[in-house]
Amino acid sequence: MKRVRWAVPVAAATILVGVYPAPAAPATPLSGVELTTLAQATVDGIDYTTKQITIAPGGSTGWHYHRGQVFGVIRQGTLTHNRADCSLDGSYPAGAPITEGSGPDNVHVGRNLGPDPVIMWAVYVNPAGDPLSTDTPNPGCPFE
Repeated sequence: MKRVRWAVPVAAATILVGVYPAPAAPATPLSGVELTTLAQATVDGIDYTTKQITIAPGGSTGWHYHRGQVFGVIRQGTLTHNRADCSLDGSYPAGAPITEGSGPDNVHVGRNLGPDPVIMWAVYVNPAGDPLSTDTPNPGCPFE
Protein backbone atom coordinates (compact mmCIF):
# COMPACT_ATOMS: atom_id res chain seq x y z
CA MET A 1 0.00 0.00 0.00
CA LYS A 2 2.90 2.39 0.67
CA ARG A 3 4.01 2.09 -2.94
CA VAL A 4 0.62 3.29 -4.18
CA ARG A 5 0.67 6.35 -1.89
CA TRP A 6 4.03 7.45 -3.31
CA ALA A 7 3.24 6.49 -6.89
CA VAL A 8 0.57 9.18 -7.34
CA PRO A 9 2.69 12.14 -6.12
CA VAL A 10 5.72 10.95 -8.11
CA ALA A 11 3.60 10.56 -11.27
CA ALA A 12 2.07 14.02 -10.74
CA ALA A 13 5.50 15.59 -10.26
CA THR A 14 6.77 13.89 -13.41
CA ILE A 15 3.85 15.26 -15.42
CA LEU A 16 4.34 18.78 -14.02
CA VAL A 17 8.03 18.77 -14.93
CA GLY A 18 7.07 17.87 -18.49
CA VAL A 19 4.41 20.60 -18.64
CA TYR A 20 6.44 23.29 -16.84
CA PRO A 21 10.08 22.93 -17.90
CA ALA A 22 12.84 24.72 -16.00
CA PRO A 23 13.10 28.39 -16.91
CA ALA A 24 15.62 29.28 -19.61
CA ALA A 25 18.88 30.89 -18.56
CA PRO A 26 18.69 34.68 -18.68
CA ALA A 27 20.27 36.56 -21.55
CA THR A 28 23.53 38.33 -20.85
CA PRO A 29 23.10 42.11 -20.70
CA LEU A 30 25.17 44.82 -22.32
CA SER A 31 27.85 46.10 -19.99
CA GLY A 32 29.58 49.44 -20.49
CA VAL A 33 28.05 49.91 -23.95
CA GLU A 34 26.64 53.11 -25.39
CA LEU A 35 24.63 52.98 -28.64
CA THR A 36 24.03 56.03 -30.83
CA THR A 37 21.93 55.90 -34.00
CA LEU A 38 23.74 57.77 -36.77
CA ALA A 39 21.30 57.05 -39.63
CA GLN A 40 18.18 55.01 -40.26
CA ALA A 41 16.08 54.38 -43.37
CA THR A 42 13.60 51.82 -44.68
CA VAL A 43 13.66 51.09 -48.39
CA ASP A 44 11.50 48.43 -50.07
CA GLY A 45 10.82 46.60 -46.80
CA ILE A 46 14.46 46.61 -45.64
CA ASP A 47 15.72 48.58 -42.63
CA TYR A 48 19.17 50.12 -42.93
CA THR A 49 20.49 51.32 -39.58
CA THR A 50 23.91 52.78 -38.82
CA LYS A 51 24.99 52.91 -35.19
CA GLN A 52 28.02 54.05 -33.30
CA ILE A 53 28.80 51.48 -30.62
CA THR A 54 31.10 52.55 -27.81
CA ILE A 55 32.35 49.87 -25.42
CA ALA A 56 34.11 51.05 -22.25
CA PRO A 57 37.24 49.23 -21.04
CA GLY A 58 36.05 45.94 -19.51
CA GLY A 59 32.69 46.28 -21.28
CA SER A 60 30.80 43.67 -23.30
CA THR A 61 28.01 43.48 -25.87
CA GLY A 62 26.61 40.43 -24.07
CA TRP A 63 25.96 37.23 -25.98
CA HIS A 64 23.68 37.75 -28.98
CA TYR A 65 23.08 37.07 -32.66
CA HIS A 66 21.73 39.06 -35.58
CA ARG A 67 18.90 37.98 -37.87
CA GLY A 68 20.11 40.27 -40.63
CA GLN A 69 23.51 41.30 -41.94
CA VAL A 70 26.00 43.42 -40.01
CA PHE A 71 29.00 45.25 -41.45
CA GLY A 72 31.27 47.45 -39.39
CA VAL A 73 34.59 49.18 -38.96
CA ILE A 74 36.53 49.68 -35.75
CA ARG A 75 37.23 53.39 -35.35
CA GLN A 76 39.16 53.25 -32.06
CA GLY A 77 40.49 50.62 -29.65
CA THR A 78 40.54 46.85 -30.18
CA LEU A 79 37.42 44.65 -30.22
CA THR A 80 37.80 41.05 -29.04
CA HIS A 81 35.14 38.85 -30.67
CA ASN A 82 34.28 35.30 -29.52
CA ARG A 83 32.00 32.58 -30.90
CA ALA A 84 29.58 30.47 -28.86
CA ASP A 85 32.17 27.65 -28.66
CA CYS A 86 34.34 30.18 -26.73
CA SER A 87 36.92 30.34 -29.52
CA LEU A 88 38.39 33.67 -30.58
CA ASP A 89 36.70 34.83 -33.78
CA GLY A 90 39.07 37.78 -34.11
CA SER A 91 40.81 40.68 -32.49
CA TYR A 92 39.95 43.81 -34.47
CA PRO A 93 42.13 46.93 -34.07
CA ALA A 94 41.29 50.47 -35.20
CA GLY A 95 40.72 50.57 -38.95
CA ALA A 96 39.74 46.89 -39.23
CA PRO A 97 36.49 45.87 -40.95
CA ILE A 98 34.21 43.33 -39.28
CA THR A 99 31.21 41.32 -40.45
CA GLU A 100 29.05 39.01 -38.37
CA GLY A 101 27.15 35.93 -39.49
CA SER A 102 23.36 35.90 -39.42
CA GLY A 103 21.01 33.71 -37.42
CA PRO A 104 20.97 31.76 -34.15
CA ASP A 105 23.87 29.57 -35.30
CA ASN A 106 26.10 32.65 -35.08
CA VAL A 107 25.91 33.58 -31.38
CA HIS A 108 28.84 35.77 -30.36
CA VAL A 109 30.08 38.38 -27.91
CA GLY A 110 32.19 41.49 -28.42
CA ARG A 111 34.44 42.59 -25.55
CA ASN A 112 36.81 45.43 -24.82
CA LEU A 113 39.84 43.96 -23.06
CA GLY A 114 41.97 47.06 -23.63
CA PRO A 115 42.56 50.26 -21.68
CA ASP A 116 40.75 52.58 -24.13
CA PRO A 117 37.13 52.68 -25.31
CA VAL A 118 36.28 50.71 -28.45
CA ILE A 119 34.34 52.75 -30.96
CA MET A 120 32.75 50.91 -33.86
CA TRP A 121 30.45 52.05 -36.64
CA ALA A 122 28.06 49.28 -37.66
CA VAL A 123 25.51 49.02 -40.47
CA TYR A 124 22.58 46.63 -39.87
CA VAL A 125 20.54 45.38 -42.83
CA ASN A 126 17.30 43.72 -41.66
CA PRO A 127 13.77 43.03 -42.84
CA ALA A 128 11.68 46.04 -41.78
CA GLY A 129 10.76 45.92 -38.10
CA ASP A 130 13.13 43.12 -37.10
CA PRO A 131 15.29 43.75 -34.03
CA LEU A 132 18.94 44.58 -34.66
CA SER A 133 20.03 41.76 -32.37
CA THR A 134 18.63 38.98 -30.20
CA ASP A 135 20.14 38.48 -26.73
CA THR A 136 21.09 34.97 -25.62
CA PRO A 137 22.45 33.38 -22.45
CA ASN A 138 26.17 32.77 -22.08
CA PRO A 139 26.71 29.44 -23.88
CA GLY A 140 29.05 28.27 -21.12
CA CYS A 141 32.18 30.32 -21.73
CA PRO A 142 34.26 31.35 -18.69
CA PHE A 143 33.88 35.02 -19.68
CA GLU A 144 30.92 37.32 -20.31
